[in-house]
Amino acid sequence: MKASLPAALVVLGTLGSACVTVDSHSEILREEKHFTVNGIADLRLATFDGSIHIQSWDKPGILIEIEKRGPTRESLNAVEVKTEQKGNRIDLEVKQPRSESYSGIGLHRSISASLTVSVPRDVNIVARSGDGSIRIERVNGRIEARTGDGSIRASEVGGELLFDTGDGSVMIDKAQGRLSVDTGDGSVDVGGTCNAVKLHTGDGSVVYRADPGSSMADNWEITTGDGSVSVYLPQGFGAELDAHTADGSIRSDIESLEGPEKSDDVGRRESKRTLRTRIGSGGKQLRVRTGDGTIRLRMN
Repeated sequence: MKASLPAALVVLGTLGSACVTVDSHSEILREEKHFTVNGIADLRLATFDGSIHIQSWDKPGILIEIEKRGPTRESLNAVEVKTEQKGNRIDLEVKQPRSESYSGIGLHRSISASLTVSVPRDVNIVARSGDGSIRIERVNGRIEARTGDGSIRASEVGGELLFDTGDGSVMIDKAQGRLSVDTGDGSVDVGGTCNAVKLHTGDGSVVYRADPGSSMADNWEITTGDGSVSVYLPQGFGAELDAHTADGSIRSDIESLEGPEKSDDVGRRESKRTLRTRIGSGGKQLRVRTGDGTIRLRMN
């Protein structure tokens, strides 16, 4: 059994520090990077494998904590952290080491580097992980989060929002602004007061809860290749609904579906698998699609 090593603190200069510890499975190296900004920062983060957690704090600067995990001390030293700052533009990338950069070819597959990031409430972010979950809390701005494989969680986020995962579920609470979500395989569960919505999953259920005060500044599109879709709308909401399921049914308890027009030709067209109608006073198009599943329309 490998004996535990005492933690050793290494000072890296005014912008960072690092320490190495050992757990029962691997060695761990932790580093910190501090950045001073004046105004709204443009932050770009990338890691080849590992989770990313971004949260706001009440300080003007930015703190990035990097936790590397690997089988040996040598493997951790081979992981390069590249940073660059030009004004309020900050780039940090954790690069995957080459197998020949340390002994034990193939061990790099068990190496990961996770990021914990503290930022001001207003910030622009691009966050990318090759393999790992992403979590974002209490941030406003242009936010782009992409992971090749992993879940995405967000809460109290606003602005231009783009979330993309190759394989994983997406859960967002209290979102505001323009929202785009795409997952290759996984459920989508979103709530907020967005004015532009695009939700897609290749395989999984979709739930969207439009909170009171929601309105449509642009068309909305909610689609899944295979799974149910549930849309909750607030009182007084207006839209032109176009819903279709290739294999399933459509169920609605929205009382104002036909709106002011009661004509079957103008106000409402419905079949087991298709429903096109005006909600409230109408407006932009609300397009809902599923390849296989039930569509449910409900009032909040």
